[in-house]
Amino acid sequence: MRFATFKIRENITWGMVEEETAVDIGSVLSGRFPDLKSLIAQGGYDEAQAASASGPRYDLADLSWLPVVPNPDKIFCVGLNYEMHRKETGRAEVAHPTIFTRFPNSQTGHLTDIVRPRVSTDLDFEGELALIIGKGGRYISRDRAFDHIAGYACYNDGSVRDWQHHTHQFTPGKNFPQTGSFGPWMVTPDELPDLGKRTIMTRLNGQIVQQATFGQMIFDIPTLIEYCSSFNPLECGDVIVTGTPGGVGVKRNPPLWMKPGDVVEVEIEGIGVLRNGISDEVL
Repeated sequence: MRFATFKIRENITWGMVEEETAVDIGSVLSGRFPDLKSLIAQGGYDEAQAASASGPRYDLADLSWLPVVPNPDKIFCVGLNYEMHRKETGRAEVAHPTIFTRFPNSQTGHLTDIVRPRVSTDLDFEGELALIIGKGGRYISRDRAFDHIAGYACYNDGSVRDWQHHTHQFTPGKNFPQTGSFGPWMVTPDELPDLGKRTIMTRLNGQIVQQATFGQMIFDIPTLIEYCSSFNPLECGDVIVTGTPGGVGVKRNPPLWMKPGDVVEVEIEGIGVLRNGISDEVL
């Protein structure tokens, strides 16, 4: 199944995506599940499936997309998690994952613009796989990690590089509003067997700039869940963004920055295409 959060006119709701149609499940089950995170928390997938028979249907072109989970408690992002990317940055090998955080208000959705802030021109792309936590926990073991995943989505962990490089800490360059895109939808794990063999690809204006398989991660998904849940309890709706492959713009010669008018796409085999334009901040 595929679930998304979106607006119909000005009404924020959530629902299921079926080919070129979205079913507004939120309007049917709002009393029990006011948002997608509450559906995930209560495991209401069978109720959602049953409600799809009576829910209003809309063409995908009529939606305004929001981040898959607009209200996560935590967003953990993983840095330097593909060997090609580690090498292009010149970073040393490490024994543990590199973790930083995003704030929910730094996110945007499918087909909305990623915004280049007025204090920078160094806006970079980072195509990634996001996993959404379905069942929370502390000290989750590797062998139980996949039991805690509600689904997967595409993510563009857009980076304001000069602000990221002000110090050794990543936080400022990763948290400007509307720089991280999350979508278009969440795909449940049953639709993604053999995840490690699947391909992620980033395109800028139609040209491939990043490409890898998930089996090339340095720290795999069970390791990331075990590690993150050890220092902070994971909760339903939390997001772990699992790292970007090599090919980022900052390490090209000359650097390749996203600029207003560009279109960037993150495509994951079996999930779909997350597409965003680029625009300048307007205040």
